[in-house]
Amino acid sequence: MATLKMSDKERKRLVVMHQVRAGKLSVALAAPVLGLSYRQAKRVWKRFRQRGDRGLVHRGRGRPSGRSKGVGLRQRVLARYRERYADFGPTLAAEKLVAEGLAVDHETLRRWLMSEGLWTVGRRRSKHRQWRERKPALGQMVQLDGSHHDWFEGRRPPCVLMVMVDDASNQTGARFAEAETTQASYDVFEIWVQQRGVPWSLYVDKDSIYRCEAQPSVADQLAAQGPQTQFGRAMGQLGVKVIWAHSPQAKGRVERRHGLLQDRLVKELRLRQISDLEGANAFLEQEFLPALNGRFTVAPATGANLHRPAPANLEEILSWEETRLVQRDWTVSWQGRWLQIHRQEGPRALVGRRITVRRLRNGQLQLVWQGQKLRWRELPARPQCPKAPPRPAATPPTQAQPAADHPWRRFAAARIRKREQLAGTGQGPPTGPRSLRRGPRPEVRYASVRGGSTPLGSPASASP
Repeated sequence: MATLKMSDKERKRLVVMHQVRAGKLSVALAAPVLGLSYRQAKRVWKRFRQRGDRGLVHRGRGRPSGRSKGVGLRQRVLARYRERYADFGPTLAAEKLVAEGLAVDHETLRRWLMSEGLWTVGRRRSKHRQWRERKPALGQMVQLDGSHHDWFEGRRPPCVLMVMVDDASNQTGARFAEAETTQASYDVFEIWVQQRGVPWSLYVDKDSIYRCEAQPSVADQLAAQGPQTQFGRAMGQLGVKVIWAHSPQAKGRVERRHGLLQDRLVKELRLRQISDLEGANAFLEQEFLPALNGRFTVAPATGANLHRPAPANLEEILSWEETRLVQRDWTVSWQGRWLQIHRQEGPRALVGRRITVRRLRNGQLQLVWQGQKLRWRELPARPQCPKAPPRPAATPPTQAQPAADHPWRRFAAARIRKREQLAGTGQGPPTGPRSLRRGPRPEVRYASVRGGSTPLGSPASASP
């Protein structure tokens, strides 16, 4: 049996096409789900009927585009643009470049200039907005938001209720948390996935939990993606599209559900005298939410369900991941803790490489390298480098004493005898070693020759 490799986009199309084949979704309604026109959706459906799953694989995979421009032409066009048309728009610059023999479409030139940072999109007019219709299929879009309110009416400190609402049916999931954090979003999302499956997309606001405002790093630029939050990274691994709402009114269904919950749920908690989060969450799951969904859920426009089965490693995906560098002693520093990689991981040659430190919601840590979990242990303290032993104290050098028959002693004795002989003859002791070897230096008289001093008797003192 042959193995068929499909991209995430093609696998998502496969789910929709199976819904169309089962008669639960029409081609016309499948087109906006896939982000295609109706004609293109019909072509996809035709290829799927003729070739099955293989018909959804892109037929141009592995082949270069027939419309691509050469790298050399792009470099010449950009160099000429920088040199002469730096302040021209793409349309006018394309016309001028065609006159010079560099034929390039103005839209192609616009993309090249934007990728090089030589052109930016101008301000556009505000779009006309209107009431948005519900999505036709269950799980096509789920709205997620946190509702901050005094839910227990002073019986405990204020908390937040994380709420998820299906856009097509108004099915609601909720869970109390101390604050609107990434963990709170993970918890309510996990409950939704376990009960219904992985949704197609999530509609959220621009909170820092869901959207990262930092500048893209070098790694992000090489990967052609923007910076992500931990929640965005988890949704990317699950294949869930995250849509950011530009205003609270844009996610009006979950906002209106907040108002209903702040009215009905507060009263129900008061009647049951529930004052803790654990009891409130149990009441939500067992009584309140089933009754709420049974009364306020509406039928979707179609019978299609775009929820996908939950992956086996859902707990590992809904976690926090950071990259760390492996030191030469095979340790990893993470939040003031030192993690020692086991010696059995030696064949992986991890020194100097970056691995992933994954923290699960229960506090458990995992070290991951290329999808494989590493064996490790935590050190009680930071590893200390061994100190070199102290050097011994330096002893003063001892002066060597010459032997009795050393030549220096014989020379000294000869000098003493020479001095005694001269003292006996009345000539006086010589001064210095030179007098012992050569005797007294003869007297030298100087004469002036051409403005200088020259010893008498030398060749220079003779007259010409």
